[in-house]
Amino acid sequence: MIQATLHQLVVFEAVARHGSFTRAAEELSITQPTVSSQIKQLSSAVGLPLFEQIGKRLYLTDAGKELVATCQDMFEKLQNFEMKMADLKGTKQGSLSLAVITTAKYFVPRLLGRFCQKYPGIDVSLTVINHQEITRRMLENQDDLYILSQPPAEIDLCTQAFLDNPLVVVAPRDHPLAREKNIPIKKLNGEAFIMREQGSGTRSAVHQLFAKHKIDVKVKLELGSNEAIKQAIAGGLGISVLSEHTLIWEGPISELTILDVQHFPIERRWYVTHLGGKQLSVIATAFKDYLIEECNKIPTHSSKMFLQV
Repeated sequence: MIQATLHQLVVFEAVARHGSFTRAAEELSITQPTVSSQIKQLSSAVGLPLFEQIGKRLYLTDAGKELVATCQDMFEKLQNFEMKMADLKGTKQGSLSLAVITTAKYFVPRLLGRFCQKYPGIDVSLTVINHQEITRRMLENQDDLYILSQPPAEIDLCTQAFLDNPLVVVAPRDHPLAREKNIPIKKLNGEAFIMREQGSGTRSAVHQLFAKHKIDVKVKLELGSNEAIKQAIAGGLGISVLSEHTLIWEGPISELTILDVQHFPIERRWYVTHLGGKQLSVIATAFKDYLIEECNKIPTHSSKMFLQV
């Protein structure tokens, strides 16, 4: 392996990631014969084949799988080294990969924007996905940090709460209960409800509360998007329970309102998390610290107002 070059390892990692010599060549702006030559030389240095082709598909061998893990670890350490050198020079430079749950898109970009203004030399990749996809990305170690409201218990994570995430009952502004105060939760019995998809943290929290108080609602519609749910509510298809953060940009003439129902809001928290044992980069550590510091300045239950400023 001492004969292997860094360039060969970069080429190999790109081929392994894409499962294609052609796409790796396109990404690296080199020719396909060059890719083939580099992989051949690297396989010779390793002493074992790194890929096998079955039909038109390219598969990693056991040796290839081991080398992929080694490359990923090595590239991550090299990238972190570059960030630390920039930090020692008094600058913050490097990249940050952040994956957030869909509801977090209502406030994370604003906080992220302020962070990038403070450190303009940072490149950010922000992925907005559902709970199932964020769990998959965690298992594949695809990102530096994750922001969600229900960290999966089955994954070893380092987790820290940083912001309130109250869940509220949202209804059309002309709903019969819209003007009432301290509405008994029993009044929700029989209401037409719009629910988030199965596996959603919000849906799980609502089911727990309704089961505790023996509330039976009619699930009229299941939707995987907060915006779709808001439109369905405005269209008179029913009411729902949403994070208050989804209403951040609703103006004074909004078609929606929050019902003052007993036992609501359901108190939840937002968490910033990363894989247990993962060594965070200088940039990821800086963003995590920034996130916690900024949100600690927010008075309790004032996050909506703060994030609009």
